Amino acid sequence: MLPSPNSPVQAAPRLPFYRQLYVQVLAAIALGVLIGHVWPDAGKQLKPLGEAFIKLVKMVIAPVIFLTIVTGIAGMKELGAIGRVAAKAFAYFLTFSTLALIVGLIVANLIQPGAGLNIDPATLDAGKVADYAHQAHERTLTGFLMSIIPSTMVSAVADGNILQVLFVAILFGIALTLIGDKAQPLMTVLEAASHAVFKLVSILMKAAPIGAFGAMAFTIAEYGVGTLANLAGLVATFYLTSLLFVLVVLGTVAWAVGFNILHLIRYLKAELLLVLGTSSSEAALPSLIEKMERAGCRKSVVGLVVPTGYSFNLDGTNIYMTLAALFIAQACNVHLSLEQQILLLLVAMISSKGAAGVTGAGFITLAATLSIVPSVPVAGMTLILGVDRFMSEVRALTNFVGNAVATVVVSVWEKGLDRERFNAAMAGRPLDPTPDMQEVVRD
Repeated sequence: MLPSPNSPVQAAPRLPFYRQLYVQVLAAIALGVLIGHVWPDAGKQLKPLGEAFIKLVKMVIAPVIFLTIVTGIAGMKELGAIGRVAAKAFAYFLTFSTLALIVGLIVANLIQPGAGLNIDPATLDAGKVADYAHQAHERTLTGFLMSIIPSTMVSAVADGNILQVLFVAILFGIALTLIGDKAQPLMTVLEAASHAVFKLVSILMKAAPIGAFGAMAFTIAEYGVGTLANLAGLVATFYLTSLLFVLVVLGTVAWAVGFNILHLIRYLKAELLLVLGTSSSEAALPSLIEKMERAGCRKSVVGLVVPTGYSFNLDGTNIYMTLAALFIAQACNVHLSLEQQILLLLVAMISSKGAAGVTGAGFITLAATLSIVPSVPVAGMTLILGVDRFMSEVRALTNFVGNAVATVVVSVWEKGLDRERFNAAMAGRPLDPTPDMQEVVRD
């Protein structure tokens, strides 16, 4: 018999510390740094471990999103509730994504990390960023909107395109809602499939330390810790800005709806370490969905907010875009007027939407922005190419925390947050799984 969701505290003891996922991932990251620094040749050979784990996780992302959204929407029983949740989520995304862009712009003007480098754009090797620029040219607004529509319903899930899966899942969920009781047999099958997929995720998560180890070993071996010294000003500025955005901006939002941002970070520590090790927020997407449901957020809200947030609520990427763009301009002695900076911000608002939470997406999005704003040379991106991997990790971490906060906020707005369970989760007390989900990460 399944436990009641109203009894969040369970009697079972916690796992020994060495069996907890966050401890294993933390140890793996430390070992990866050591191997990459001391034996760089061996570290480079470990790259397939990180890539294999990312592929394993991406393998289940599409079915996780599809099943979560379909069962969540169909469970709402009325279309008005679906539209209301979506409207509130996108209002939040637009507000804080724009705020992140503005924060990056303000910090870049105040600190001016690129001032004094005096780089001649003619001396830069544009070939190093040619592939990114080519991908950026394909990111037109019309192309982006058209890419949301898949060739077939099945191809959306087969290709793993998050936006296409969202599109199909939302339409399918609405269709089931309109059918009503006649759809119940199919709903039973989908809910059973959802349990099976989340159990599969729990199995795959056991390989997280191996993936984090391989990814970190390769990163340190390929780029070296010393690479940071050349552009320490930009990297330090970005790290500090992202930290302040999480603690001050998102912390204020958390306080306003009744929780402590540090408690949420502690609750998601295993997922955050996984994101740090792999430089990909997608690696922890299935676990984030499960953890937010387990913490008392309504399933239908989680199913809509988390997947859409991964494409439309990228706070870390937005901070990076305006900060990096102005760094390049300052390094190349290109003066941008207030009007040009506002244009840069407006372009970034559009180009940042739909960027996936994977390694390199922020760099491609930056190329897309600079290609539309001719004042800043795209070739200047070669200046930050060497340290982009290190900034990618912080982008992913900030994006991840931002989406977790958004999920709680929209749940509160929708009166869809079980405060008893949520407070227990934030206090670090063990939780029983709710009747409509499976436990993925035990910590």
